Amino acid sequence: MWQYLGYTARLRRIGPRLEVTLGDITAECVDAIVNAANETLLGGGGVDGAIHRAAGPELLAHCRTLGGCPTGQAKITPGFGLPARSVIHTVGPIWHGGSHGEAELLASCYQESLARADEVGAASIAFPAISTGVYSYPVAPATQIAIDTVRSTSTKVELVRFVCFNDEALHAYRAILGPMP
Repeated sequence: MWQYLGYTARLRRIGPRLEVTLGDITAECVDAIVNAANETLLGGGGVDGAIHRAAGPELLAHCRTLGGCPTGQAKITPGFGLPARSVIHTVGPIWHGGSHGEAELLASCYQESLARADEVGAASIAFPAISTGVYSYPVAPATQIAIDTVRSTSTKVELVRFVCFNDEALHAYRAILGPMP
């Protein structure tokens, strides 16, 4: 989104630049990566397990001190062995058909993650496709919520990269964002 700044035709970008890529979120060289965690924050499968393995045992030890995290909220830790200096752990909703507040909780994951990023001065952040793995949130609506929420959330983050784990997610993001250069 762009904002007109006066008769001299200067334009300023409002909100972060959005990118999408297929890859491994643990290898992202950004200020913060987002972990699609479970409520315990103690590791699991999918992206959660991959982040814990790549960060090393210090991440698990630190997460044990946090007391878990409710669905829709986010907590932040150091990145330890990761290229990213911080990990933002957010707990996405489990899909129960869409009539149990799933959309609002998913949007909250993105809002709360951006708020944690702002708290530590992160200029760049990488998100996985939250809740679309073992939590079974349908990819297309989850993607729309992710993009709409990031675009409408006030943040100082300059770059948001959506890191997709499969072609289905990548195509869903590209269908909305268009082809990436």
